[in-house]
Amino acid sequence: KLFTDAGRVCRPLFVIDNDPTHERRGQLVLTKEHVQKLKDDEWVPEEQRFGWEGLLGCGAVEYVDAEEEETIMIVMTPEDLDVARQVQQGFELEDDTDTNKRVKTPLNPNMNQYTHCEIHPSMILGICASIIPFPDHNQSPRNTYQSAMGKQAMG
Repeated sequence: KLFTDAGRVCRPLFVIDNDPTHERRGQLVLTKEHVQKLKDDEWVPEEQRFGWEGLLGCGAVEYVDAEEEETIMIVMTPEDLDVARQVQQGFELEDDTDTNKRVKTPLNPNMNQYTHCEIHPSMILGICASIIPFPDHNQSPRNTYQSAMGKQAMG
């Protein structure tokens, strides 16, 4: 199905290569070569630039709508993807004693593979929620309340 309703919410995500025949299976499709092409865009004529369209064209980034989000597995950061891959391979992870580190759910070695990765963890929030100062230091209902108040203020 393809929905094209006006105002349909889509957001970009990095794609994870899950093809069993590829040597980069379980890693981001985005490589250092893609990043280098983006850096080189500064010096390349405009018609030869790689840019955002290049990332979409090579399959490193994909737009996902709200309905498709229900059926995909999204990892928060590339570092979390590496940790999940190590757990699936049977490596024991050392306990981190850093109390300021972000709280993560325990990983299950039998879980399904991740299919996409967030570009940045803050992109999971909408516009109204992303402008709340220090949302990670508030109670969740307080963030919901502030987000609703921000929507009202915008009209």
